[in-house]
Amino acid sequence: MRRFDGILICSDLDGTLLREDKTISQENIDAIEFFKREGGLFTIVTGRMPQFVFQICEKIKPNAPFGCINGAALYDYLNHKYIWKDVLSSEFNELIRLVDEEYPEVGIQVNTFNNTYFYKDNISMQNFRLITNAPNLVCKYEEINEPIAKIVFGSESNEEIENVMNVFRAHKLAKKFDFVRSEKTLFEILPKDTGKGRTILKLCEYMNIDAQKTIALGDYDNDISMFNEAKIGIAVSNACRNALNSADYITVSNEENAIAKVINDLDKGKLNI
Repeated sequence: MRRFDGILICSDLDGTLLREDKTISQENIDAIEFFKREGGLFTIVTGRMPQFVFQICEKIKPNAPFGCINGAALYDYLNHKYIWKDVLSSEFNELIRLVDEEYPEVGIQVNTFNNTYFYKDNISMQNFRLITNAPNLVCKYEEINEPIAKIVFGSESNEEIENVMNVFRAHKLAKKFDFVRSEKTLFEILPKDTGKGRTILKLCEYMNIDAQKTIALGDYDNDISMFNEAKIGIAVSNACRNALNSADYITVSNEENAIAKVINDLDKGKLNI
């Protein structure tokens, strides 16, 4: 029996596996390879669309399907296909119109399962394209004929993001969607009961994995549901306050090879599962 047989590690990307410059340390890459050789399953669970993580997958080579779109889908990287996905209700149109009229400076992007469309541009959306290398596909949300995965709103103003969040949560349609802040400058509308934690459960079901042998790592609000469903939820030390308070365990920062530290702690028996 190998050291990590039956153990699944699910890691967030930005702020967790990725350093601030969006690179992955060689220490983390080497530790992931060691973990997989010893029977472990390693994958990512991210808010990004699949096409924006392919280059990362080439480096870490996940040996399990990855979660994407903040829990709205599972993707098989080896065969380049969705295993499972959840579609957003068309009633989101009313919420977009609301932001469009009341907060004209807020950026708006619409994600289908194959494309990311930019309906309203601003600095936050420009930064998003810079980080992800997303093409600037401009399209009105009313003209998109593909199933919608999620809607993303962006602003460099924390107050503006908070205002949008409060308006949505007080809206009559609030019970039909989930809302999550995925980064400091981004706020998302997702299908109801969607979250990264749901992805872990779907992945365990798909691969016949014991959920009691799962570890989740993250740094932000959208990682909290993953902490709640995994046996052990681990926040990196650079995580936001909500994530730190929700984790079972706090490890080093994303600049200090957090994934390698967790795998080493498992190997040395400092972290038991």
